Amino acid sequence: MLKIWGRKNSINVMKVLWCLEELDLQYEREDAGMQFGVVNENYYGELNPNRKVPTMKDGRLVLWESNVIVRYLSAKYGLGTLCPEDADKRALADQWMDWQQTSIHPDVTYLFWGVVRNSPDHKDPKRVNAAVKNLNSSWSILDRQLEKTAFVAGDIFTMGDIPIGCAAWRWFNMDIERSELPNLVRWHERLKQRTGFQNHVMQPLT
Repeated sequence: MLKIWGRKNSINVMKVLWCLEELDLQYEREDAGMQFGVVNENYYGELNPNRKVPTMKDGRLVLWESNVIVRYLSAKYGLGTLCPEDADKRALADQWMDWQQTSIHPDVTYLFWGVVRNSPDHKDPKRVNAAVKNLNSSWSILDRQLEKTAFVAGDIFTMGDIPIGCAAWRWFNMDIERSELPNLVRWHERLKQRTGFQNHVMQPLT
């Protein structure tokens, strides 16, 4: 059986759990990280030398990096659904997954730690303002894409929607200034209708 290490309120663990539910896969999960510890145990370091979450084990294969895990699961268990069989369409999903990591994740993370977790190291006003500005600009790129398609890689839900969808939940639920992005809002509402999103992403920010 698949095993996942990671606490449920980690955005990167959410991606994997949502993906698993979309694929209707059975798995075992062990809490790890922050208050749960585990990541500093020797056995965990052998699995994931970064000592972060999530980590996944599928048979003999051990993977870390959440977007890689989502790609792997989608390709192995959801080829033709979450993972498009067509190389061009698959590349579009991959493109948006990487965009989430490079253009969205750093600023969302900074704001989340400052606004939600009240971290003193994430309270610099200039950095906060820059993050909000950057994100409004970045989200506008996706908003323009979603004017043409229902989901990020086309008119069907794919693995490409999962990482960005998790980030969007945080974006829409933090007390920050947001631009009016109607297509992004409509897409986010579509995601909120999905059971996996409801079960693993739609939770109070903590």
